[in-house]
Amino acid sequence: MEIDEINEDILNDINKNIKNDISNINSLKGFEIISESMVYKILDIFGKNSLLSMLYQIGSGPGEIIVKRIKEKHNKEEFGIFEALEILMTELKEFYSIQIREVQLNSEQTRIVIENFCFLRESSKRREKLQPGKAFCRVNKGYFETAFRKLLGNKVKKIEINFLQDDLEKNVCIEELIFFHNSDKV
Repeated sequence: MEIDEINEDILNDINKNIKNDISNINSLKGFEIISESMVYKILDIFGKNSLLSMLYQIGSGPGEIIVKRIKEKHNKEEFGIFEALEILMTELKEFYSIQIREVQLNSEQTRIVIENFCFLRESSKRREKLQPGKAFCRVNKGYFETAFRKLLGNKVKKIEINFLQDDLEKNVCIEELIFFHNSDKV
């Protein structure tokens, strides 16, 4: 069919054939495909270190935004570790479900082991290259490390969030949050 052969009847037939009800659009699947492609295109072009840094920074930006909102809402600049955890997770109920499994406290650090079901989990499970605990999870790492660092201020000198394992039975990631105390502020 050439352009000079297009008429209203042909256009109506084409439109009838390609019409798709909006309720059939699978946005999540599209997000998964694009996310996987983005991760591996950045890896191919820029390498692993750049990929991990970019994904961390993608999470870091929204982490700063949520902290600003929390500080304004609570009219407070610094929070305690568990206070910050509770406030942050209450604010993020649409995106995360976290349960504390274990707490280890000593003079140098507070270590909290959590079960985490995040908004990325279902997408990660369905896309082989986005499996839980892999590069894509750096988005969450950047988000939470930034948020906690800014909420805790001088109370900690460093924060690490590490993936420990994928708990398929409970459908959660097991992670550790390590808050290294600032000895001047304990």
